[in-house]
Amino acid sequence: MTTPYWLQDAIFYQIFPDRFSNGDQHNDPANVEKWGSAPSIWNFQGGDLRGIIQRFDYLLDLGINAIYLNPIFLSPSNHRYNTTDYYKIDPKLGNMLDFHALLDLAHRNNVRIVLDGVFNHCSRGFFAFNDLLENNEHSAYKNWFNIHRYPLDAYGHGDAMNYDAWWKFKSLPKLNTHNQEVRNYIFNVARYWIDRGIDGWRLDVPNEINDDGFWAEFRHVVKSANRDACLIGEIWTADPRWANESHFDGLMHYPVRDALLACLNGKVSVLEFADTVERMFSIYPRENVYSMYVTLGSHDTERALTVLGGDINKMKLAFMFIFAYPGAPAIYYGDEIGLEGGKDPDCRRAFPWNPADWKADLHPWVQNLISTRRTRTSLRHGEYSRITLDSAAGLYAFTRTLGAEKTLVIINLSPRNETVQIPAQTLWHEGQTLRSLLDNRPFAVTDGKININLPPYSGLYIG
Repeated sequence: MTTPYWLQDAIFYQIFPDRFSNGDQHNDPANVEKWGSAPSIWNFQGGDLRGIIQRFDYLLDLGINAIYLNPIFLSPSNHRYNTTDYYKIDPKLGNMLDFHALLDLAHRNNVRIVLDGVFNHCSRGFFAFNDLLENNEHSAYKNWFNIHRYPLDAYGHGDAMNYDAWWKFKSLPKLNTHNQEVRNYIFNVARYWIDRGIDGWRLDVPNEINDDGFWAEFRHVVKSANRDACLIGEIWTADPRWANESHFDGLMHYPVRDALLACLNGKVSVLEFADTVERMFSIYPRENVYSMYVTLGSHDTERALTVLGGDINKMKLAFMFIFAYPGAPAIYYGDEIGLEGGKDPDCRRAFPWNPADWKADLHPWVQNLISTRRTRTSLRHGEYSRITLDSAAGLYAFTRTLGAEKTLVIINLSPRNETVQIPAQTLWHEGQTLRSLLDNRPFAVTDGKININLPPYSGLYIG
């Protein structure tokens, strides 16, 4: 097995550091805005590493056991995807002592920490690009980037570009990863933070470094430092090139997210949805499918509840599916309490810590799903098999089976109340009484079937 042993059991919580919790106002920038103010591409709201430490009991109470942090290295922006110094914690978030305090607290509680690695591009303030700005063709670092002509224009307006940058944003100069000095620099950064104790990397836009040799070497460097460190790639499509023993353990499973939300909104049929999520098992090796990062959203997408029109029942059902699907389910901070938001930057709102602002019973629902998944081995490691599908009725049922433990998952993806008979003779004995794993309701096997009534946009785990 080449994927980390813990990844299939992981339940991730993604934190956008500036917007989760402000634990130390002494490191707030001078232009900090009021907590909860409208997010923009410019503003800071003061979230930091101490804030995560102070709210760690909340995370433990929720039940997660892994954290994915958006970038935390020195950067001029609130998103920090334009890194200035890969070896320095951004002072607006804290310092190395704060980082180690968070890491130690997490590890004492068996929680993993995964950092965001942004190695395709850097900021204009990155030391090598800064040298290039000063010295142009005389710079020792001119081959660290792809320069078209001199003098370099890093701040002028218009579409004219004289160097490669991510999506032609001049603030994001693209690193020349064909240069061995650049490769060595990136590999040293990757190794440095693994040696500091992190549990893996989430790799930003890795397909833009279109070099299998680079990623094979990156993987070797990381795994030689910690064989159990995870590598998760931000790949938006279903593509087996990126999930294997020479690339990444898992990917951000956006195709599953997209199909699920589209089905809940009536944009694709239940059959199309089921075929999409089941097709992943034939695209990727099993261990990689079971190591995917399965989320309803991220800092790059509209909030799931917003996509679903604010419908709490749809949101609860979406969570229910991803906690029953193979891979590591992931919560984007605030989704568990019904935080809404449109496209970036609106999807990066501050976490509302007053429970009066939390929507319905979504938080205890997610707690229940997490607890059930953590205690039910078949939901994490079991084989996935379709049991029944009725596209017209919006019904889809499948099992997760591991040895003698069988979990039946049935979901109603329609706006109607539906009654269904699930064939159970190959799963359980006649007359056997089963239980809903979420609310302990009994269900009997009668005439080889289980009779189930499902309200609109609802589901059950039965075992």
